[in-house]
Amino acid sequence: MSLAVLRPDFSLLPRRGLCALIPIKARAHCKTRLTAVLSSAARLQLVRSMLDAVVRAAAMAKSVQQIIVVSPERDRIPLHIPVLADTGEDLNGALVQAHAMLRGLGATDVVILPADLPNVRAAEIDSLVHAARTGGFAIASDTAGIGTNALCLTAAVPFRFQFGPLSRRAHLEEARRHGLGTQVIRHSGLAFDVDSPADLDLLEELSCARKDLRA
Repeated sequence: MSLAVLRPDFSLLPRRGLCALIPIKARAHCKTRLTAVLSSAARLQLVRSMLDAVVRAAAMAKSVQQIIVVSPERDRIPLHIPVLADTGEDLNGALVQAHAMLRGLGATDVVILPADLPNVRAAEIDSLVHAARTGGFAIASDTAGIGTNALCLTAAVPFRFQFGPLSRRAHLEEARRHGLGTQVIRHSGLAFDVDSPADLDLLEELSCARKDLRA
C-alpha cells in the first residue's frame, strides 16, 4: 500500500498548525450494511452528505488549519482540499502513512475525523483538540463507549492507529505506550455515527426534529 497526493503541489500541504485527516473508502464500498434498507443511489447520497458534514464542520473549527481527505478517489471533494490516495484496503495502515507524511513535513498536530459523523459540530472538534493539547492525546468514543469516533494527537510520535472493534481501549493503550496524557471527551455529535438501520432511523428523527425547530 502506498499513498499519493491527488493534487500535485506538495508545497500546499501543511507544515505547521493542526491538520484534520478525514478517511473514507471508495464511496460505492461505504455503508454496505445498509444495503437492505437503502438503494445504491440512496446509500451513495447518504455517504456523500455525511462526508460533506464532516468537512464543513472541520472547515469551521477554529483549531483546524488544513483538511486532508484519505481516500482511493476524489469524487466530489472540492479541489482546494488535498486527497491522499489510499491504494490499499487497510484504513489504519493508510492513516499511519498519512501521519508519517505529515510528520515529515513538520506537521505534528492531527485530528482524525471519520467521514460518517453527520451531526458533528465545529465546537466539538475544537473541544477535542483543546483536550489533546493538555497531555498530547484525546479521544471521542462512539455511543457504546467501546469504539473510536475521533481522536486528536499533538505529539510527534509514530502512532499506531487501530480503528475497529474495541478501538477505544486500543488507542488509549497506544497513547500511554508513548507516554502521552490521555483525555476522553463526550459530545453527542462526535458520538453518533451511522452504521446500522437503527442509526439511520435515528438520523432521520433528528433531522425532522431540527426542521420542526426551524419551522
